[in-house]
Amino acid sequence: MKRRIIILVGLTLGEMFFVVRMHAQDLHFSQFMNSPLTTNPANTGFIPGGDYRVGINYRNQWSSIMAIPYKTMSAFGDAQVMRNRFETGWIGAGGVILRDVAGSGNLTSTKIYGSLAYHQLLDAGSLVSAGFNVGWANKQINVANLKFPDQFDGKFFDNKLPTAVVLTDNNISYLDIQLGLNYAYFPNDKVYVNAGYSAHHVNRPHESFFGQATGVDNRISVRHIGFLNGSFLLNNQWLINPNIYFTTQAKAVEMLAGLNAHYDLSGDGTYQLIAGLYYRHEDAIIPMLGLQWNDLKATFTYDVTMSTLKNYNNGRGAFEFSLIKEGVFNSFMGSKRDFKCPDLRNKAY
Repeated sequence: MKRRIIILVGLTLGEMFFVVRMHAQDLHFSQFMNSPLTTNPANTGFIPGGDYRVGINYRNQWSSIMAIPYKTMSAFGDAQVMRNRFETGWIGAGGVILRDVAGSGNLTSTKIYGSLAYHQLLDAGSLVSAGFNVGWANKQINVANLKFPDQFDGKFFDNKLPTAVVLTDNNISYLDIQLGLNYAYFPNDKVYVNAGYSAHHVNRPHESFFGQATGVDNRISVRHIGFLNGSFLLNNQWLINPNIYFTTQAKAVEMLAGLNAHYDLSGDGTYQLIAGLYYRHEDAIIPMLGLQWNDLKATFTYDVTMSTLKNYNNGRGAFEFSLIKEGVFNSFMGSKRDFKCPDLRNKAY
């Protein structure tokens, strides 16, 4: 996902760096379904397989064409709380930490969010959720290793030459706010459908290493995200999960769709093989492979570039890893709010 900001970018092809007004990459994961709190804050505490969840995500992008590639990492945790205070609902509470590092200038983004959501059962087969998160975001860059256009001597870029490029600040921080809504439909133990919408950067914070210039809007554009997830228990060995993800910000658009399937290796759902395939429109094919052991799930994806960028990276786009654990608290958290979701560990036959 791209977003329009004014930044100093270290986009390397060799050792060339430029100061430009451009579309920069927002933090995102191909495995959006395994990064619930960054996709939609209404997912906080929305945990069909348990009442708490912790996870990590790691993404390494463009290592084939960048000396120092984009590396995006996150860690998150959330839980259902205050279940004894609501007859047919509960509150979800959680938090997420994100960090992204890229380029010879070590362009570093660090974000820390706290999330809250409320979930209300409408009847025995549907649920509506609303949530928000508020966080601190920081970006910083080291200009010592960067080279600018006016440091080109006709043959090489020499960062010992003086430059007219002046940064007002190389370390900035701001408040960031996200809002989200979810709806889930689960008529029985074999069918589950979930749709959601979220708006990110709703407060439109300013983000720039340069001073305010007349006619230049350096506020972050609102990012809109919509998704549709499904889960269907086909028989006593197969569970499929189709997913569709759409996001837009400023003039940039991203759409990703596909599915993954779980195959029961042990007969009781304890061990499951996960395989899937996704497609990001006009960009990449993304195969998935993973394993689930009880309530611990590990998945790996690889973005195979299909756009014109493949002429430079030979199709080697990004690899991504996700590890998630779901579990059940003791009774001090209050009675669990059960809502049906297909699961090979609890087969409906």
